[in-house]
Amino acid sequence: MAGENAQATVDAQGMRARNSALLLNLIWKERQVSRADLARRTGLSPSTVSAIVGDLERSGLVQSTGEGISRGGRRPTLLGFCDDAFAIVGVELGASHVLVTLTNLRGEVQAARHGAHAVQGDPEGALALIRSSIDDCLRSERVARRRLLGIGVAVPSPVHPSAPGRLSPLILPAWSGYDVQAHLAGAYNVPVFVDNDANLGALAEGWWGAGRSGDDLTYIKVATGIGAGYVIRGEVYRGAGGTAGEIGHLAVDPSGPRCVCGLNGCLTTFIGSKAIRTLARERMTGERGRTPTIADIVKSAKAGDAAARTIVDEVGHFLGIAVAGLVNLMNPAVVVLGGEITAVGDLLLDRLRETVRARALSTSVTETRLVTSNLGEQAIAVGAATLVLQAALHDRALFPTPFLAVS
Repeated sequence: MAGENAQATVDAQGMRARNSALLLNLIWKERQVSRADLARRTGLSPSTVSAIVGDLERSGLVQSTGEGISRGGRRPTLLGFCDDAFAIVGVELGASHVLVTLTNLRGEVQAARHGAHAVQGDPEGALALIRSSIDDCLRSERVARRRLLGIGVAVPSPVHPSAPGRLSPLILPAWSGYDVQAHLAGAYNVPVFVDNDANLGALAEGWWGAGRSGDDLTYIKVATGIGAGYVIRGEVYRGAGGTAGEIGHLAVDPSGPRCVCGLNGCLTTFIGSKAIRTLARERMTGERGRTPTIADIVKSAKAGDAAARTIVDEVGHFLGIAVAGLVNLMNPAVVVLGGEITAVGDLLLDRLRETVRARALSTSVTETRLVTSNLGEQAIAVGAATLVLQAALHDRALFPTPFLAVS
């Protein structure tokens, strides 16, 4: 009998948690909604809705926002989600930079700090820069640590679900023995979520960008490495071991140069930042002894520089080979390109589309939009923060307990 009572208690608690998450998500999505509408749309009883809403109000996540339109009786009280109840940190750990953003619960950036750093070879310095940037953002916005919901981290490495904080020793050998998740969780005593940078670029596009309509999409980040993230039916697809989307290691020319991964002719060896800058050093004129940056290439290509445009053309060609295969295999509604070189816009997209049309099934091509991201340079860091928000909206227990009343 005692076991049955314990099981009933567990089941009741689980049901209460699920209903709480259901209502919290609906209020978040609708921004303003009445208790009656919540009951009608969820099928929950008015008394259950009132009890949970009261708990959410006491937690600081929900508040009354005014009166709605009457449907024949008393005007209903509207409920709204409190976007600024807590803050989230999103970190983009790049190969040569660290970007930290502080967002509210609507993905809006409140503060950001960017710093160049040799991340690949200096894990200690990179972790110190992350911590100082987080502290600076919290200070600048006067956010107490107790209001920090969590930290999301985007890393330039595959992430295995069994050890998300450990970066791939194949891609980042200097990081062997370091655990980003454990380090930041210990420093801030909040939940820390880690994922591949392209996956989080895809998540950002799905929530705030090109995928807001609910379409399946692929996000491709063109940077030091080339990575892809997939959103399928609203969820990021990571694969069995977290390596889905390593499009940068697709062989676009089997007789091509050797890649850091040990294979030959990988896409990254042709259009990764290092390869692009090598082409620029060989073809573009500029300051003696100085290799043009990606920003230099973008600026020169937009200004009509022939050499810069040939480089962009090659990037579009090789990227198009990979995208054509992707379109045939996955048939996403949208392919979104991100990364500094994509700022050239149609100069890249025109060549990319031409190559894809020549190599992909015509039906696949007509059903897939190829666009550049409009979320800006903070997109992946915002995606990292969104990873935390997504988890908390699914599990209300992730919100800091001092703010939550016992239901």
